[in-house]
Amino acid sequence: MATQHSRSAARFMMAPAVILLLGWMLIPLTMTLIFSFKKYLPLRGGDLGWVGFDNYVRFVSSSAFWPSVQTTLIIVGGVLLITIIFGVLLSILLDQPMWGQGIVRILVIAPFFVMPTVSALVWKNMFMDPVNGLFAHLWKAFGAQPIEWLSDLSLFSIILIVSWQWLPFATLILLTAIQSLDSEQLEAAEMDGAPPLSRFAFIILPHLSRAITIVVLIQTIFLLAIFAEIFVTTSGAFGTRTLTYLIYQRVLESQNVGLGSAGGVYAIILANIVAIFLMRIVGKNLDT
Repeated sequence: MATQHSRSAARFMMAPAVILLLGWMLIPLTMTLIFSFKKYLPLRGGDLGWVGFDNYVRFVSSSAFWPSVQTTLIIVGGVLLITIIFGVLLSILLDQPMWGQGIVRILVIAPFFVMPTVSALVWKNMFMDPVNGLFAHLWKAFGAQPIEWLSDLSLFSIILIVSWQWLPFATLILLTAIQSLDSEQLEAAEMDGAPPLSRFAFIILPHLSRAITIVVLIQTIFLLAIFAEIFVTTSGAFGTRTLTYLIYQRVLESQNVGLGSAGGVYAIILANIVAIFLMRIVGKNLDT
């Protein structure tokens, strides 16, 4: 049992890291809040004084605000749906004994370590290009007209690109969960005559519920701030402008740091609302 002296020593040793972490989090947040109430134009006079809630009103009254929020949530929901479904299927497949299992697992997980800008450029130029892309050649081989992916199916294209990046992460977490499943349960169910679909629905899927919850929570946090994939593919056109990209555009167009800071506060509020919703709905699995 830890003594009072050892607990005090532990707190003393942890204090520098905690202070550094709090500073790293609180200082940018505090500066964002301060700038959101100012008209700050670094290229046109600098600090022009306090404007109260004017930046917040201007940002939320923009005709692009609510569509950007909707686009953000659609992308997050679409990516989560694809990565969870295919992550479960891939994890089950990779858990089966096969030749070169280690190499196959490495190849499946590899896309997660590719930078978002690089993967988006690869998809844009090598796969989705309507003239020289791989998909265009496949369409032509079947006598069909190539699709303008980034204009005709722009939102689906973004979801596809981001899903390709995050699928390895979901697969890795779910594969680890499947490997912790007691094989005797599956063997007993099989001996009792339970079909594969029933074994999946009543044994494997409930066992994966905690892992799925973790994947949903972690991916949502990062997906709400999606930016690089949109920047190098559609530049926010064709209905792909997310809230993060709208903030970037507003700062770039107006050179008003205060307006962008107000947008950043809205992004923080949206992230917290989604996080609270997820914790209440799916976070219950973490307590069981």
